[in-house]
Amino acid sequence: MNRTYELMFIVRPDMVDEELTKLISTLESSVTSASGTTKSEVWGKRRLAYRVGKFNDGIFVLMLIEATGAAVHEVERRLRVTEPVIKFLTVRTDEELKRLDKIKKLRDSKKKASAQPAAAAPAPVTPATVEASAETPASAPVS
Repeated sequence: MNRTYELMFIVRPDMVDEELTKLISTLESSVTSASGTTKSEVWGKRRLAYRVGKFNDGIFVLMLIEATGAAVHEVERRLRVTEPVIKFLTVRTDEELKRLDKIKKLRDSKKKASAQPAAAAPAPVTPATVEASAETPASAPVS
């Protein structure tokens, strides 16, 4: 069963672009060989929140993966043994996307219900209208 994952990994800041492209293509090919799909974005060099090893900066890469858990496990294994990779994190996002779609549908249905014109409702009964109707007899003309 294919699920949706976000895989963020950080590589050394001194890594050459050709090597980074080769690493990304290797990871993508391992996913596609397991009948999955992937999309990659290189976010570029950014400052890390805290020092990791001896690095203060890193090159961030985001991969959106739609594959089985075994394919993602293989990608994580490859990242563990790849020396230029400083950190990585994989998050399963398909359940969150389902939850957000459900909330969106619920909000849309509420908008449709509130957008429909309301039927002509009788005026609300207030104490002032009750007193006024009690003071005027039914046969007397209203001025």
